[in-house]
Amino acid sequence: MQYDIIVVGGGHAGCEASLASARTNHKTLLITSNKNNIADMPCNPSIGGPAKGIVVREISALGGEMANNIDKSFLQMKMLNTKKGPAVRALRAQADKITYKEEMLKTLENEKNLTIKEAMVEDLIIEDNVNKGVILENGEKIYSKAVILTTGTYLKGMVLYGSTKIPSGPHDEKPSKYLSDNLKKLGFRIKRLKTGTPPRIEKASIDFSKALLQPGDDTEYHFSFYNNEHYDVNKQIPCHLIYTTPLTHQIIKDNLSKSSMYGGYVEGIGPRYCPSIEDKIVRFSDKERHQLFLEPESIYYDDIYLQGFSTSMPHDIQEKMVHSLPGLENAKINKYAYAIEYDAIDSTQLKPTLETKLISSLYTAGQINGTSGYEEAGAQGLIAGINASLKLDGKEEIVLKRNEAYIGVLIDDLVTKGVIDPYRLLTSRAEHRLLLRHDNADLRLMDYGYKIGLINKETYSKLQQKRENIDKLINELKNYLLNPNKENNQYLESINTPSIVVTTSLYDLLKRPEIELDHFKKYIDLSYDQEVLEQVSILTKYEGYITKANKEASKMEEYENIKIPNSIDYEQIHNIAKEAKQKLSEIKPVSVGQAMRISGVNPSDIAMLMVYLKRKNNE
Repeated sequence: MQYDIIVVGGGHAGCEASLASARTNHKTLLITSNKNNIADMPCNPSIGGPAKGIVVREISALGGEMANNIDKSFLQMKMLNTKKGPAVRALRAQADKITYKEEMLKTLENEKNLTIKEAMVEDLIIEDNVNKGVILENGEKIYSKAVILTTGTYLKGMVLYGSTKIPSGPHDEKPSKYLSDNLKKLGFRIKRLKTGTPPRIEKASIDFSKALLQPGDDTEYHFSFYNNEHYDVNKQIPCHLIYTTPLTHQIIKDNLSKSSMYGGYVEGIGPRYCPSIEDKIVRFSDKERHQLFLEPESIYYDDIYLQGFSTSMPHDIQEKMVHSLPGLENAKINKYAYAIEYDAIDSTQLKPTLETKLISSLYTAGQINGTSGYEEAGAQGLIAGINASLKLDGKEEIVLKRNEAYIGVLIDDLVTKGVIDPYRLLTSRAEHRLLLRHDNADLRLMDYGYKIGLINKETYSKLQQKRENIDKLINELKNYLLNPNKENNQYLESINTPSIVVTTSLYDLLKRPEIELDHFKKYIDLSYDQEVLEQVSILTKYEGYITKANKEASKMEEYENIKIPNSIDYEQIHNIAKEAKQKLSEIKPVSVGQAMRISGVNPSDIAMLMVYLKRKNNE
């Protein structure tokens, strides 16, 4: 059987890659070891959060499925950082783990160009450094024009707790034993990484009176830019907050040597920004307590996820640790915590399109690239699926810039800097974060989604109308002038803002922090969608900062537009440091802008590189 694109792995990256491929009219095969675990959430039961929530909005703007799926399956929705500036606001939803994967499987099965096959891939079919398909565990060969690997934590997966090590993927599933070795034979550098998950507690065994209630927001929110159905904000399921105790800390300190990590049983490098509870106790020994969240996993079963309590301690020690927590003195552990090790490739061996440099028509996405998180995986899967499809159609592949999307920041960091520990997207990683907001993901990226064919005409028409309304309202604000007469000044003083002494536009008045658009109802028509009102308010109040950010981004874009030929021999460039030559030769940056972000490449090296390129262009 011949396919256009084969996707290996049915996690969040695999789902987005498969749908992007199939929806752009390519015959697609999704191969997964267990169909029932497609779009599974083996760790936290949530989608979104700081930076990650904006990524999900970007996935929606590009035509991906994650946003639409979480909108159909959430238990609780919250907007984070509402008291801070718009650059760091992000949506987070508690997910129903059962509904989420059922809805995603339903979407996949209803896609006409997509076939799902349960099998394990052991090797690739490579001819003249071009990927031609895959070889299954039973020796069967399946051919295709491109392959996307989204293997998650299954490459030589190893579950650990205490001194126990079990070859396994999540949920006691069979790991992939040979694929990473075969990738190594092809020249890929393989890393060993680690992640972990906390225990699950039986809901009925928890005394919630000792915890702080954490309800959902009373405002209706959506991740998706389309298919937004209304929901009752009063029917959301709450979470709860508790804290570790001195006894918790003492139990962990007394038993550190028994944990997989501190007992020397772990080979892989764990996530820096999502450490285990024992790692927190050691690294932040000055902290008297650490916050933990009790999060529901589904309406179909009673497991409570103990957010922030990831551990690789033996089961008997986990019992003591859990029972030391307020409200969990008599708690029953339904599923013990564990760490999991797995193989990943060196992501600097990828092009910015997520195609590998070593093998043509082979793409990788998700945890195989060294990332952690469902959102990071989904974003990569979507881009890999889009680019594999565009390449088959003979079209230019897309590379999102760092000032265009968090997805652009994510992929650029992976292919330019690589990872040491599992990569987690943070707002601090984005130098242009004021431009990459939750509220404007559609304005930034939906043009791409429409051009690719993943956004339909009706949705795109709504975007165009939104743009027109934003411009219309801004013009109204600029053109409506208030005279400094008694009536106007009395009104301004009544809303606790200083009076004016010269004729002033509503636009300039809106820049005052105490003024909101609602204050102008008596002057102009404000019967616009809430999204338009929010956008106008942000663009007006932050105009100076946004203008400055755009200028900085444009300056950097000049360097992004200076392309570097793939055939360049850095050894021929004089006065470049040895380390810089080695790094440049290894990563093969596609532009001077990318070269500037490589660790070990200094400004003096860039100056010499630009002189060399200019001379070559003039020859």
